[in-house]
Amino acid sequence: MTRNLTPRIKQKAFELGFSKVGIAKAEDLQPEASRLAEWLHRGFHATMAWMENNRDKRVDVKKVLPGAKSVVSLALNYFVDVRHSQERSLGKISRYAWGDDYHIILTERLEQLLAHILVLQPGVKGKVYVDTGPVMDKVWAARAGLGWQGKHTNLITKEFGSWVFLGEILLDSELEYDEPVADACGTCTACIDACPTEAIVEPYVLDSARCISYLTIEHRGEIPAELGRKFEGWIYGCDICQDVCPWNRFQKPTEAKEFAPRAWNVAPNLKEIAGLTKEEFNMRYKRSPVKRTKREGLTRNAELNLGNR
Repeated sequence: MTRNLTPRIKQKAFELGFSKVGIAKAEDLQPEASRLAEWLHRGFHATMAWMENNRDKRVDVKKVLPGAKSVVSLALNYFVDVRHSQERSLGKISRYAWGDDYHIILTERLEQLLAHILVLQPGVKGKVYVDTGPVMDKVWAARAGLGWQGKHTNLITKEFGSWVFLGEILLDSELEYDEPVADACGTCTACIDACPTEAIVEPYVLDSARCISYLTIEHRGEIPAELGRKFEGWIYGCDICQDVCPWNRFQKPTEAKEFAPRAWNVAPNLKEIAGLTKEEFNMRYKRSPVKRTKREGLTRNAELNLGNR
């Protein structure tokens, strides 16, 4: 049954529009657990206290789904071939947030895939995750052979570069497992050299407190002036380390219409964003990742960039 089940799961994943699918054996994460502990010890999670919660579950998915035997990792390409504006009066939003919220889109597709698996193997237990629970999605994607974690810590695929969303299905069923692929960053340090806030403190290690993406999305309150001066127009997220990555020359336009840019996201007017009312913010960013930063965060980021001009 296992031999028949694995290719049928993968076939259905591609039918649902996923770009890549791989499967890893559910087992304790080492040496990743030690790396996570060191990263947390160094305080690189900044104010994201939840990163310390459920640490045992992050390194052992059997504590998330008792009896878990397999982790099905899936990637969905989101690249849109549009460039960020360099006009000083305009802001920049990370490419991943131009369209609909990926949490919603991936969760819908993953639930469809899990429903299909339940038809193929009645009685199997499974759980779906998209970047919200104690599951280390980039680690599992690498273990499942989708790609490798680059020096900027994002997952890089040979087919789509790093412009992919990730999701997982945990199953208590044994499947055929894929082999990890080799790290192909080599001696390249383009992402490290390009980061204006020096957030990549060493290869494969990110200090969130210095990262523009963290500061514009997760951080609440005032932003340190010495970092805010280096935002270069970013008001939600940052694509600099991905834009300079040589592997992203293999990027391909997504086929997912949900990720098509909303007109006001590609080149937002900074003054307009700074003056958004709560009602305007809620209407403009419904079903959008941008709602994560809340109106106060987005207007703060726009005001900060206006002050830098």
